[in-house]
Amino acid sequence: MRIAAGSDHAGYALKRVLVDHLAGLGHQVDDLGTTDADHSVDYPDFGAAVGRAVAGGRAELGVCVCGTGIGISIAANKVPGIRAAVVHDTTTASLACRHNHANVVCMGGRTTGEATAIDAIDAFLAATPEHGRHDRRVEEISVLEQPGAPT
Repeated sequence: MRIAAGSDHAGYALKRVLVDHLAGLGHQVDDLGTTDADHSVDYPDFGAAVGRAVAGGRAELGVCVCGTGIGISIAANKVPGIRAAVVHDTTTASLACRHNHANVVCMGGRTTGEATAIDAIDAFLAATPEHGRHDRRVEEISVLEQPGAPT
C-alpha cells in the first residue's frame, strides 16, 4: 500500500517509528516531513500535504502526527475527500476504518506511546470499511464538502 506520512516537530519521533514500522511491513511510505524535532514547524502544512497526497491519489492512506493529533487532523480534514480521524488505541483505529471509512489516521506524539501507536496502525490496516448504514453517513460527510452545502 502507498502511504503518505507527515508530522510537525512534536510528532516527529512517533512519525519516524510509524514510518519505519510501515516500511518494515512492506508498505511504500512517502515521508512528507518534517525532518527533525529540533525546529518548530506548523502542523497545518503537513496535515494539508498528507491530505492532498491521499485526495490526489498519490497515496492510499495518510498517517499524521502532531502533539495531540488534533490540530493536524483538522488541517487534513480541510482537504476535500479526506476523512482524518484522531485515534488513541486499537478500538478507535479499527472503528475509524470500519464505520467512518477514514483515509488519514492521526495520532499524538505527546499523548500516544509507541507500542500503542503501532498496535493502532496495525488495527486500522487490518480493518475493512463496513457498508450499509455507514455508507449513508460517509456520503452525508461528502455532501458537506460541496460548495453551497446546507449549513
